[in-house]
Amino acid sequence: MAAIIEMKNVRKAFGKKEVLKDFNLSVGKGESVVILGASGAGKSVALKLILGLEKPSGGEVTVKGGPIGMLFQNGALFDSLSVWENISFELIENQSWDDAAARSLAVRMLAEVGLPASVADMPPSELSGGMKKRVGLARAIAAEPEIILFDEPTTGLDPIMSEVINSLIAKLVKKLGATAITITHDLNSARQIADRIVMLENGNIVWHGKPSELREARNSYVRKFVKASE
Repeated sequence: MAAIIEMKNVRKAFGKKEVLKDFNLSVGKGESVVILGASGAGKSVALKLILGLEKPSGGEVTVKGGPIGMLFQNGALFDSLSVWENISFELIENQSWDDAAARSLAVRMLAEVGLPASVADMPPSELSGGMKKRVGLARAIAAEPEIILFDEPTTGLDPIMSEVINSLIAKLVKKLGATAITITHDLNSARQIADRIVMLENGNIVWHGKPSELREARNSYVRKFVKASE
């Protein structure tokens, strides 16, 4: 499988604090990989390196795919824009879509994430946390990106809404044929979304494998993480 995202011997330090240490990750076309780990393990830094928001202190980061869609941890919706304007923001700003076409597409994207067309004209301030996540997901897939990145997609949600979001992510990534990377500390989310899980501890990958192989992992940190999450 050809690698779409590849990180080779990547290090990232902020001053004397080394956050990622000899980090190696290869993600194939159409593959869904979850980087799992506790807070402060280096997951968010890995995502920022892929996005180009940070540069590695050493090693190499290569992204070969086309446009990237992103679901931010807290939705990151623009308060001054309506829901449909948020969903279509990239299309209007960078692809010169007219408002009618952009709104029509936004309504279709809302349907994809299980929200009615009436939500399109609402301001983000009137949305619940779960609705904001869905709108953020609709925005992430609106331009049919080749790569989608998910930053803690279920943080702050109750277990039922978390299940809804996880199912939507799994369905939509498969439907688009997108390459996906998700960072999370939520084991249930990882199991639902991932083709492959990478376990990160203190900037190092300590285990990787299929979700079904987690229970059989011999690494002590992985076993402790799984036990604490169940």
